[in-house]
Amino acid sequence: MKKKVLAVLLGGCMVAGLLAGCGGGKEASSDNSSSDDSSSGGGDYTFEVVVKSFQSTYWQAAIQGIDAAKDELGVKVNTTGPNAESDIADQVNMLNNAISQKPDGIALAANDQNAVLDSLQDALDAGIPVVCFDTGVPDAPEGSVIATIATDNEAAGAVAAENMYPVIKDAIANADGQVRIGEVNQDATSANISGRGMGFINKMKELIEADGKTVAVIGNQFYVDQVENNGDEGSADVIIEVAVPAQTTVELSATEASNIMNKDDTIAIFGSNQVTAEGVLTANQNLNVLAATPDEGIVGVGFDAGATLKAAVADGTLIGAVTQAPVDQGNLAIHALYDYCEGKEVSDIATDSYWYDASNMEEDDIAPNLYD
Repeated sequence: MKKKVLAVLLGGCMVAGLLAGCGGGKEASSDNSSSDDSSSGGGDYTFEVVVKSFQSTYWQAAIQGIDAAKDELGVKVNTTGPNAESDIADQVNMLNNAISQKPDGIALAANDQNAVLDSLQDALDAGIPVVCFDTGVPDAPEGSVIATIATDNEAAGAVAAENMYPVIKDAIANADGQVRIGEVNQDATSANISGRGMGFINKMKELIEADGKTVAVIGNQFYVDQVENNGDEGSADVIIEVAVPAQTTVELSATEASNIMNKDDTIAIFGSNQVTAEGVLTANQNLNVLAATPDEGIVGVGFDAGATLKAAVADGTLIGAVTQAPVDQGNLAIHALYDYCEGKEVSDIATDSYWYDASNMEEDDIAPNLYD
């Protein structure tokens, strides 16, 4: 079963009227930590890229796209990022350092959508255009972000719920008492993860309530506070329990997943990105409870890819996962900066995401996005 979430250009075109941030950054470092800088031609531009981390293979895939664009366009690119996506202060320092290099543009995947606001204002004041990729910064100073290239994360989270629900629907309908669905999100600070988490919650709540059952969302307060018409924990038919680890690691994600998976009423769990999905799988190494149906154990759904998730989907440990297009996101971010510096219009782009399971992993429009 395959579901493409979205592949359209979004409205609200950002018109590249002023080129103050392009052509004036020749003092920037030509170092490129992701590959060499042997390319020449293009506009001879230098771009700084700040990724969320080098922790997961998702970002290595994004860098593949960045490198491909660099080679195609003949630009210089320097890619940096913190050790972990929870290292918010480190990433802000890297962004500030990137601004100080006076590049022709910056591509940013922000770990915390609020922590980078002052830095984005500094970039705007310095005339440096910024493209956000993977995640947006909704409250960015006006004019500081020329385009955002990211998955429609709320829709992608909803796809995870839409594919999980048919598997657990009968267990909910026929339950003698309360049942529980777990969700582990890596953070409550980045726009993509929070949007994805709420997309899953809202769609799952909608589907359950449409079948006449009541739902209460508990756990991490950031997510609970966003739920409309939340039910009562004591009387709800279904509990959706949301957990966020103290830091973005597989080990701490596994601890949160274990806390949920150890509860007798848990019938399903969702890990909303590669790290948390791997945390669910790590927890299962000790618990051995993940299964294809609620009658057999706990139904697991993941997000993103990587060798561990791919193997778990292929052998049925997870019933499936949703993958994004990190290579495209990295590639399009560099193309957007280049186009802006060339005086062209740039606009927000929503990149594809897909549901994949053991039956469709080899299909042509899915397999290229299942990075190792």
